[in-house]
Amino acid sequence: MVGFFSYFTGKRGPSGFGSSSTAEDVAQGISLHSQVAIITGSTSGIGFETARVLAKHGAHVVVPARKIKDSEGVRSRILKEFPDATVSVGELDLSSLASVRKFVTEFKALELPLNMIINNAGISSGKFVLSPEELELDFATNHMGHFLLVELLLDDVIKTSSETGIEGRIVIVSSEAHKFAPKQLVYEKLNDKDSFSWTGAYGRSKLANIWHAKELARRLQCSQERNVNVTANALHPGAIDTNLGRDFNKILVSTVFFLGKPFLKTVPQGAATTVYAAIHPSMRGVTGKYLCDCNEAECSATANDMKMAAELWEFSEKFVASHP
Repeated sequence: MVGFFSYFTGKRGPSGFGSSSTAEDVAQGISLHSQVAIITGSTSGIGFETARVLAKHGAHVVVPARKIKDSEGVRSRILKEFPDATVSVGELDLSSLASVRKFVTEFKALELPLNMIINNAGISSGKFVLSPEELELDFATNHMGHFLLVELLLDDVIKTSSETGIEGRIVIVSSEAHKFAPKQLVYEKLNDKDSFSWTGAYGRSKLANIWHAKELARRLQCSQERNVNVTANALHPGAIDTNLGRDFNKILVSTVFFLGKPFLKTVPQGAATTVYAAIHPSMRGVTGKYLCDCNEAECSATANDMKMAAELWEFSEKFVASHP
């Protein structure tokens, strides 16, 4: 009940921010010069706002998209507002592991440092579709593509944090929809068309996002003897009218968002928790958490099950290894 009240009143939590805080509020007074951030899903919505705010504060933002012209459009929009900003573009389809590997190869060729990876991209296809590697599309895009992206670039983040003394951060955008997922994932049934439901598929992928963050955080903490200075956290951005459901029933999605408009966050408010997790000093040393409204929040008991998180990690490693 306190959370419900705080959400609608915008009451600030222990962090000093709340549901009405914006990404600009969170970033106020923070300099990101010399820092590099990869932000997936940054062509619109909270991803674009995240990229815009980080670029405004001096970060070199890398904005990959499925179509390179969309990335270039983001760069043009940011440079029009902030002519001195540094924005790089890339082509990345997270549903394709081959595309992830190609993007990483091209990024490494730039020989840039890497301070943070923000896994913001997400889809809710609303129908049963398989990825190029024949994995259910929501799970492939929202989790597996991001899992491989982090796996291939984690050493770069660790190296950068070691050389600069600046804490590296992995930020994974999940959702309260993780609570709609089955309480146990049966990996042999990920591609079971007969049992597919759009809420279950999307919720399952968002549950995987939290498990990914928690298991990654655990593994990084186990590496502290190597002075690894990198954190990993997941978050719920809030209910926002974005193009998340672009592949689903457009009329239904538009109707739901219209009726729920009084309860929705604006895009700048929706991007606040992502920016908070990525750059705010209060998050220094905080890892393996689930955030909402720029404060630590409770995820489901299933999402806190570290045995299941480890099982997901093992499945994900085997899957990406089987598709070189």
